[in-house]
Amino acid sequence: MPGSNDQNNSTEKPKLKACCACPETKKARDACIMEKGESECSDLIEAHKDCMRKLGFNI
Repeated sequence: MPGSNDQNNSTEKPKLKACCACPETKKARDACIMEKGESECSDLIEAHKDCMRKLGFNI
């Protein structure tokens, strides 16, 4: 069926580059890691990963 691939494509590529996606969560995550270290920022790291997944990134 012509045109059906656009609607049913489960492997759709994200519309943004990874570096430009989720700037709010990325900024908070990076600041936390710089100040406290990665082990103290797991909640912000997970929030950023969740945001990236919602935009279609496979992480």
